[in-house]
Amino acid sequence: MPNSAFDPCIPTRGTKVPDRPDWLHEIKHDGYRLIVQREGKRVRLFTRNGYDWSHRFPIIVEAALRHRSSSFVLDGEAVLLGVDGRSDFDGLHSRQHDEEVQFYAFDTLVADGDDIRKLPLSMRKTSLARLLARRIHGIFISDFEQGEIGPDLFRKACEFGLEGIVSKHRDRPYRGGRQPHWVKNKNRKHPAMNRSFEDER
Repeated sequence: MPNSAFDPCIPTRGTKVPDRPDWLHEIKHDGYRLIVQREGKRVRLFTRNGYDWSHRFPIIVEAALRHRSSSFVLDGEAVLLGVDGRSDFDGLHSRQHDEEVQFYAFDTLVADGDDIRKLPLSMRKTSLARLLARRIHGIFISDFEQGEIGPDLFRKACEFGLEGIVSKHRDRPYRGGRQPHWVKNKNRKHPAMNRSFEDER
């Protein structure tokens, strides 16, 4: 049975990319949405629907345990990188490379034991950067751009054959379920347009 205490925020499908200064934009990695939760010496990895996949991705678990903070919750994407540096969803879905899967964190829900979901995204991003300041193989910060650059970033993502981007309002708190302040715009030529897996972000 699903048992995660953290209901992930789900983006709304977009028809256009926000181009205003109060929005942040992230490249959409083609992977599985995961909540990484560490409490003391225990790390759990939860899917979008609350299933515990802690046994599947050892690199992510080990990276979380090597972190100096012993109480945090990260939201992000489990990704298998191909030889070209791009995410390989087919390889990820095959389960043949579980021991190589890494995590790209784009949000912090708990930092140093404090639930910070009520804080605006801009402050949670600052907390995430502080939390992951020491680079540990297996968990990385997902880069983002801010402001009017959104439509240009989306065009570039499509040109490079990436899945698309997710735009988020910088002043909003973190709430579970589908939210209008997270907007996903997909590359219509990307293979992800033709599939629907339960753990897609």
